[in-house]
Amino acid sequence: MAMSKLGMNEEKLSPDHRDYVGALASGLDVIMAFDPQHKEMTLSEVAEQTGMDRAKARRFLLTLHALGYIKREGRQFTLTPKVLALSYAYNASNDHLNVVEHYLHDITAQLGESSSLAVLDQQDIMYVVRSPAAHRLMSIALSAGTRLPAAYTSMGRMLVAKLPSEEQKEWLKNVFLEEFTQHSIVDKPAFEQMLVQVAEQNFCIVDQELDLGLRSLAVPAFTFDGSLLGAINLSTNASRVSHQTLIEEYLPVLREVAEQIRLHTK
Repeated sequence: MAMSKLGMNEEKLSPDHRDYVGALASGLDVIMAFDPQHKEMTLSEVAEQTGMDRAKARRFLLTLHALGYIKREGRQFTLTPKVLALSYAYNASNDHLNVVEHYLHDITAQLGESSSLAVLDQQDIMYVVRSPAAHRLMSIALSAGTRLPAAYTSMGRMLVAKLPSEEQKEWLKNVFLEEFTQHSIVDKPAFEQMLVQVAEQNFCIVDQELDLGLRSLAVPAFTFDGSLLGAINLSTNASRVSHQTLIEEYLPVLREVAEQIRLHTK
């Protein structure tokens, strides 16, 4: 089963549509409210994070508790391992992920660098598959499901550059440009011009814009039938690997892996 082409998804229901199930959406909002900064929360904190009133948040917390997705200890609520079954369902229903993982491990073995596949989810990228290197580059631990701002990641910029024109305009209208480091692009026209260049060269390098010392390179990854799986990248230390080395030595490896993924995801 191929993932859908980026920017070619079917029309989405609006929240006021008669077929839209608000209760399901709210329950998922409660689950997604838990993150590295909110590993455990009280009822009041969940209500604040989700924008619900306390009575509504309480009903969803207790329902998720009854279903085994949330654990309760006194006033504190935390997620249980059962939530992982949701990600397992995604992985099990996508035949291509094992192929991608195999080739990402090849990158790590050959170059000694971490490599990942991510998809675009509104203003973020979400990591889907990852092959970590022995050394750690970022202050946060990256794994499948981790979200980072698309505007300041090589994979995110690559995927935004691949969006159809109207979708890209809408994305740019909503993007928030933030100064994570002194290298971060915060000027909207400069950012838009950078995307034009990324689209033309079909690769993207982000140099210490999200985290000092972090330099990353990304290319798009497609299936055999032309469906965009996402973007694949490798991340390295800026003091160890130069910009020139990324282009001359690492880019050909990443492009070859993207081609092998395409050939083996029929």
